[in-house]
Amino acid sequence: MRIIITNSYEQMGLEAANIVAGQIYLKPDSVLGLATGSTPLSLYQRLIAVHETIGLDFSDIKTFNLDEYIGLAPDSPQSYHYFMHQHFFSHINIRPENIHLPSGIAQDMQAEGRRYEDLIAKAGGIDLQVLGIGGNAHIGFNEP
Repeated sequence: MRIIITNSYEQMGLEAANIVAGQIYLKPDSVLGLATGSTPLSLYQRLIAVHETIGLDFSDIKTFNLDEYIGLAPDSPQSYHYFMHQHFFSHINIRPENIHLPSGIAQDMQAEGRRYEDLIAKAGGIDLQVLGIGGNAHIGFNEP
């Protein structure tokens, strides 16, 4: 593991975008694990800018988001499906069939978890995982 300490949120976004873009350049069919929330917004904005300015290609990238709220439909403005499309997916050339988020409205959440894990395994696992750290140091709702 490599730890990079930056002096600002903007610098963190730039460093993270360099790492993710480098992964995509080295392996254009990478499987990315993505997160929501305020932490990765700067990363997504910078990746969008690289896509728009020099053509960073997401067409063969597969994504798996970390989580979703139980009980929220994908089109709910509070859902992570909605968040990711608003802030990232609708701005890049990723194919819809390569975007994966767990269902918040599945009838059986245990089965949904197994289905999602199977999808990740079939994709070959996650090549690079993006995580955010909340103001109280939580990661993915795992509170300190």
